[in-house]
Amino acid sequence: MGSSFKPEELAGFARHYGFHYDIVDPVQLVRDIRVDMERGLRGQSSSLPMIPAAISPVSRIPVGKTVIALDAGGTNLRAARVRFDENGRGTAEGTRKIPMPGTQGRINAEQFFDEIADVTAPLLSNQGSSNQGSLEGSDIQGIGFCFSYPMEITKEADGILMAFSKEVDAPEVIGKAIGRGLREALARRGVKAPEKIVLLNDTVATLLCGIAEIKPAGGPVIGCILGTGFNTAYPEKSIPKTGFHAESSPQIVVCETGTFTPRYLGYLDREYDATTKNPGTYTLEKATSGAYLGPLNLHILKQAVRDGVLRFKKSGEFLSWPVLQTKDLSAFLQGPLAPEGPLGELFGKDERDALASFVYLCSIITQRGALFSAAILAATVEHMDTGYDPFAPVRIAVEGTTYMRYRGMREALEAYLHTMLNSAKPRSFVIAPVEQASLLGAAVAALTE
Repeated sequence: MGSSFKPEELAGFARHYGFHYDIVDPVQLVRDIRVDMERGLRGQSSSLPMIPAAISPVSRIPVGKTVIALDAGGTNLRAARVRFDENGRGTAEGTRKIPMPGTQGRINAEQFFDEIADVTAPLLSNQGSSNQGSLEGSDIQGIGFCFSYPMEITKEADGILMAFSKEVDAPEVIGKAIGRGLREALARRGVKAPEKIVLLNDTVATLLCGIAEIKPAGGPVIGCILGTGFNTAYPEKSIPKTGFHAESSPQIVVCETGTFTPRYLGYLDREYDATTKNPGTYTLEKATSGAYLGPLNLHILKQAVRDGVLRFKKSGEFLSWPVLQTKDLSAFLQGPLAPEGPLGELFGKDERDALASFVYLCSIITQRGALFSAAILAATVEHMDTGYDPFAPVRIAVEGTTYMRYRGMREALEAYLHTMLNSAKPRSFVIAPVEQASLLGAAVAALTE
């Protein structure tokens, strides 16, 4: 009896619908990304907005400095004193965590900032004392605040809140400067805030964390988030749309990578895009990130069932599925031979070939996502034009569960990146995950100029 697992047929299906990675020209893709980056920097029409972060990264972490780091995510607010040792490594001390203000019910602006000040004020004392009246924070160099909500960054590195996600119910805060609001809330407690309060997002925080965490030190750092979403940030020497030019003191730019529109998308990509809440936007993110990989795979795999290239007894049940979460797909792909979870239960013991076909199609989608992601990073390195320095390589700091845990993504991304960056001439780079990026990156931000 012949096998029903036919890789050639499955690959042909992927090429027919335009989602196979081998139809992508990597050189042209990198070129397209670079063109859009340059257009975005000039303020011209581009799928990459290239947003200045008003922060110039430090090249090396000053020894023996202490700062306050704040990290406001979707669920919790964390605060800590961070000390940097003689090797530039940051250590968090006195970490405090509370529910993100506004997630326990509606609050006004003053209440919002008061809750942040409540966890910040005790850390500003030399001893971490809760006696707020005596807090001076004399040894604190500044406050770095990773605020993971849309902001307009001012030239003073404060952040004007543009919107909250639905989890935070504090509408009065929208339109207010977050750093100024915290400073005023501390003053209401008789606490003098450090002169510097720097606002940043999680992508910038990842970049700054890489400065402290990835060795050897000295080379420029790119920050990359590949988790629920996809974004990158890097140091830029010239931003024509703002008139910024500084060879020796570059400014961090957030690319908003997920919005890039690649030419290498097929019919099923466009069909899936039409089903999302924001059709026509975040095109690249929908092919690469954790928010979309599960639903995209479901859409493509259903078409494979309808076309007859994927056959199993419970295919009718599968066609009725309304959703496939990326976390469930990722867990399944880690051990597909274990008949566990909703996906594992679809296949009988005698349907190993169907299971292999299912996994094979998923791997094609993963490979393409990795190729797209690698091209973004390669284009960024090429745009920076750092040359080849084996003693100070470009350091690429990556944070996110899709990079770390989604089967095959990290290995494929790093392999593609190595090929892209060394095809014409050798380029020295180091790519590595960073932990506690938001908190440690916020700490480094407090030391930036």
